Amino acid sequence: MVSGHMLVAFTFLALASFVLASDPSPLQDFCVAINEPKDAVFVNGKFCKDPKLATADDFFLKGLNVPGNTSNQLGSMVTPANVVQIPGLNTLGISLVRIDYAPYGLNPPHTHPRATEALVVLEGSLYVGFVTSNPENRLFTKVLYEGDAFVFPEGLVHFQFNVGKTPAVAFAGLSSQNPGVITIAKAVFGSNPPISDDVLAKAFQVDKKVVDRLQAQFWMDIN
Repeated sequence: MVSGHMLVAFTFLALASFVLASDPSPLQDFCVAINEPKDAVFVNGKFCKDPKLATADDFFLKGLNVPGNTSNQLGSMVTPANVVQIPGLNTLGISLVRIDYAPYGLNPPHTHPRATEALVVLEGSLYVGFVTSNPENRLFTKVLYEGDAFVFPEGLVHFQFNVGKTPAVAFAGLSSQNPGVITIAKAVFGSNPPISDDVLAKAFQVDKKVVDRLQAQFWMDIN
């Protein structure tokens, strides 16, 4: 269970996310997202509720104190709090996630195409890193402990790995109401329909049998 540090972490993430916000600036106080287009305005990919009908619940989400289920092949789980879960985030340019890690659990290499991420460790220790773009492909890594923070720049491949023997918990703020996520292995080897094994064999300089074996794997989604 997350300790009393959660409130401090939330405050930090909220401030960091506002500073890093990259979504278009809102032109009104708020624009609560709704799925019903009747008598609504389409803004930032969502329809907006009549402001007069907005309530506090549109800006509220409970349950981020509940650990995610890490009983999977990666040993991690991401619990999102973006515009889907909090409609009031629409047009505000921020969101956050809770990430739980089993001992030696991994949040595998992935990217957020629309957001920079600022991560804070609440419990445990994480080996984290990101890789810069071509041609350098420079790797930046760090081992984080409780209270440590690390930033993953927008669009760059990054990861987190629990290097401890106990569970770990982190929260992250993202500079988009809907940051998106592309898990590298799943996108490349688990696409639907599959990418041609001729393409992948040549791209990775391996035999087609290796590609076929990778494509046959179950590529789960924890994000």
